[in-house]
Amino acid sequence: MNTTLFLQSNVPDPYTIYKSMLEKNPVFWDENSKTWAVYSYEYCVEILKNPHALIPAINLNNKQKLNTYAVTILNNLVRLSNGISHEINREIACFLFSNMTSVNIDSIISELIEYDVIENKIDWVDSVCKKLPVLVVLKSFGFKETDCNFILEKMESLIKIMLPNKTQEQVNTINKISEDLFSIVEKQLLPLKFYHDLLQIKSAVLSANEIKTTSISNVIGLLIQSYDAGRGILSTSLLQILNNKSFSDKAEIQKSVIETLRFDPPIHNTRRIAEEDIYMGESLIRRNDPILIVLASANRDPQKFENALVFDIERRNNTENLTLGTGGHACLAKHFSISLTTEAIWFLLNAYKTVVLLENNIEYEPMINARLPKRIPISLK
Repeated sequence: MNTTLFLQSNVPDPYTIYKSMLEKNPVFWDENSKTWAVYSYEYCVEILKNPHALIPAINLNNKQKLNTYAVTILNNLVRLSNGISHEINREIACFLFSNMTSVNIDSIISELIEYDVIENKIDWVDSVCKKLPVLVVLKSFGFKETDCNFILEKMESLIKIMLPNKTQEQVNTINKISEDLFSIVEKQLLPLKFYHDLLQIKSAVLSANEIKTTSISNVIGLLIQSYDAGRGILSTSLLQILNNKSFSDKAEIQKSVIETLRFDPPIHNTRRIAEEDIYMGESLIRRNDPILIVLASANRDPQKFENALVFDIERRNNTENLTLGTGGHACLAKHFSISLTTEAIWFLLNAYKTVVLLENNIEYEPMINARLPKRIPISLK
């Protein structure tokens, strides 16, 4: 029986499934999960750009009993909002993002590697991927070292706030973390000059408290996205670059990162819910039907990408992959993530002339929406 939902840890090659569905059922009703799955590039773009395909609510009516701080964070995240709220949240998030200061990525990654290296070996995921993107964001906003360490320590628990279904233990942990984290970000953000500029710009449409809570929430949202998507891009890009030996210079590495986002993306699917009836070809997606947009399948659609099953950094339209979204919900950190990954891998391959992957059979986290390597042990010489 065809199924749209599976744990990435249980499937050696999900692309075989996507290829079959793309050929036979580009729009598929999964009776098991009562969910529509969309596999083709054309239809995925249609849904992503459709104003009546909404981001599903997480924790509707606070059924999960999150505390005030956790609920405030969730309710103000640009990536979870729809309609006018999305437009306002996105404008504020863009303003925050544009005011991040430049930091020395080389020095951060060098310290991370030196701290964890044992006998010329490290786990790229634990040592760098889970830490570097978050640290870059934190240092870009000037957070103190003690606050950076606290936030890094809590990130793995904090990202559970994005789960549609949480255990009671996860809820308890999120509630403990959220108040402290909200306070730390508030203390750091509010004195900054650009925040005062933001207050002036948005004072006509939002109250000072609304601007504050939206700003704090979206700084936290950027940290969450840096931890999961940033970790994923750094992980899968290194694997593809080492496998394809596409690292002659920084420009080639950047092209490889972009092609990795198409060929082997960290995020495989995202969800929407139909606000009203939507026609997809001959299929009718009815109002309130859930929709799974299989981005990783769309990225290998031969109708869009020539020789789609081949890793090709020179393909003319690789930048049109859907991994980081498109339209109004496109990821704000897309260029930041590509640049960060390029700089990190360029530093690694220059600092250590021989970088060798120590395991060929990579295990993945038990997740439905993301394909994240658990560990990538490498040797450095």
